[in-house]
Amino acid sequence: MAAQVGDKAPDFRLPATGPEETISLGQFRGKKNVVLYFFPFAFSSVCTQEMCALRDTYNQQFSGLDAQVLGISVDSPFTLRAWAEQQRFDFPLLSDFNKEVAKAYDVYYDELMGLRGVAKRAAFVIDKDGVIRYRWVTDDPKVLPDQEAIRRTLAELQG
Repeated sequence: MAAQVGDKAPDFRLPATGPEETISLGQFRGKKNVVLYFFPFAFSSVCTQEMCALRDTYNQQFSGLDAQVLGISVDSPFTLRAWAEQQRFDFPLLSDFNKEVAKAYDVYYDELMGLRGVAKRAAFVIDKDGVIRYRWVTDDPKVLPDQEAIRRTLAELQG
């Protein structure tokens, strides 16, 4: 069953890039809103475009909105670390290598381009109470989420 707006977001703990070795959704409860960006493949052209655009607008887009951005894919933590270092991402990327989180959020391709078990491109906004306030999922990996809709949702959570 898909994680829907109004549902408690499925919790997780995943290997991460950056200073923390693992990150859980629960560590932000009561502290920050969270924006989850699921993406299919590190180093692919569309995913690089999406994550670099986030990097380039991160401070401007999320400044004052009390939000933590997390990127999630089924790539290995080693691949994500290399990509994050190469692209200088200033938000963590999380490895859902075992594909449990993509399945829990129902953003999972059984097969994409002949590869089994890949995260769909998706975005979720989760409030400080752990409730999903925005959900966007596409079956077309070339389509990017509406950043303005995400920003508006975060602004509404500010009151």
